[in-house]
Amino acid sequence: MARRLTPVGLDFLEAAPVRLVFAREIAAPPAEAYHAIAEQVPTLPRWFRSVKRATPHDEGARRTVVLQGGIRFEETILAAQPDEVYAYRVDETNAPGVRHLVEEWRITPAGTGSRIQWTFAVDGPAPLRAFFKVAGPGLGTAFRGAVASLDKLLAKSRAR
Repeated sequence: MARRLTPVGLDFLEAAPVRLVFAREIAAPPAEAYHAIAEQVPTLPRWFRSVKRATPHDEGARRTVVLQGGIRFEETILAAQPDEVYAYRVDETNAPGVRHLVEEWRITPAGTGSRIQWTFAVDGPAPLRAFFKVAGPGLGTAFRGAVASLDKLLAKSRAR
């Protein structure tokens, strides 16, 4: 059953009790990486395997993301600065225990490519916080795999 979460802003990225940060460099330039992450929302499952479906709403101001296994997120975009940052908060989810959840994708130049940093900020009861602290390495592995897949997908697009 879906539950409404208490709205939070970008400041939650720094204040969250659980804050996981992962980064990886890719060959794609920032404009391409940003476009794929923030503007081509329906293609998210093509490179982020844990995502089953992603649907933008309200001209990109909101989106629905469904993970493999059925976890669903209704999200509001908090920041969309081309070639730099894309951030959103979860407003409603069927994931148990989550009180607040904000994610940020920060894209910066790195040589001729990009450095992509993903911040995952979450709060909930103590067992949920403990779970995410333990699950951090797995989330990092999923992020690195997704970004590597994104880079391959973007390289194929550039080669055409």
